[in-house]
Amino acid sequence: MIDVQRLRVLRAVAEHGSFNRAATALHLTPSAVSQHVAALERSLGAQVVARSTRGVTLTPAGRIMVGAAESVAAELEYAQQQVDQLSTGRVQLTVATFTSGGRLLLPGAVTRLMAVHPRTVLHVREGEPEEVLPLVRRGAVDIALAYHFDGPLPVGPGPRSGLEWTPLLEDPLHVVLPEGHRLAGSDVLALAELAAEPWVLGCLKTEAYLRRYAEGAGFAPEVRGTTTDYFFARSLVAAGMGISLIPSIALAPEIPGLRTVPIEPPGPIRHIGIAAIGQEKRPHVTTLVQALGEQAVQQQEGLSAECGVRAGA
Repeated sequence: MIDVQRLRVLRAVAEHGSFNRAATALHLTPSAVSQHVAALERSLGAQVVARSTRGVTLTPAGRIMVGAAESVAAELEYAQQQVDQLSTGRVQLTVATFTSGGRLLLPGAVTRLMAVHPRTVLHVREGEPEEVLPLVRRGAVDIALAYHFDGPLPVGPGPRSGLEWTPLLEDPLHVVLPEGHRLAGSDVLALAELAAEPWVLGCLKTEAYLRRYAEGAGFAPEVRGTTTDYFFARSLVAAGMGISLIPSIALAPEIPGLRTVPIEPPGPIRHIGIAAIGQEKRPHVTTLVQALGEQAVQQQEGLSAECGVRAGA
């Protein structure tokens, strides 16, 4: 029989990368953490971590067990919710989301959820995928509205660690320019045409993404500003500070004096979806996932039409 506490300790070691940091997080001594991991290895008959002077890393067996630990944590959290529901008659549901996706998709989906399950107590927390996906794995968040670019989903140790990923929509990035820019009348732009332009970007991940694409186009972009808000970035473009790369769903509300132009395929795309664990067992989660999917279809159609109008404006 595998001890749940030992799984909890292994999960903390995987998350923090060392026995000492895991011990601090768990309010244990490093010696106690080491003993729990050693006991787990004895019970499994396999090594779960590789120790070195730089810390610890998971072995293949360790990655399997961390994935199991995340699923167990989520199941225990769900069981606690069921017990709470017996006494209160209400279901607590926590949703994590990134800003632009939540603004576009969540309000309509919440309206649909409450129409079906009116006694749901909904909590929303904002965060980027690398912050909130581990919370889903731990059971601290029921679902996360998240995104990833052309790399893998940032879920941490293990092959998605038990997360179920439901794709919602593809969110292509567009070039945003001042309306008086020499390229503002273009129907489509190749990234190489923008090699000499200064850039103002709306998040650090967009900057990293742009640099990868620009390298393929043969140039290094001059980034004059990076904000944490796409609206702010577009405002700086309108002020003449540079051009920007903005996801489709972050192009509203409109700012006067700007033009939006698609990038020549294959252009950069954000993939938006929902991460959850065991959603088929939880009707409230299933309802919200379905509502978000319906909202995404509706918004995808609207975004396609709006981007076409903006590009031709």
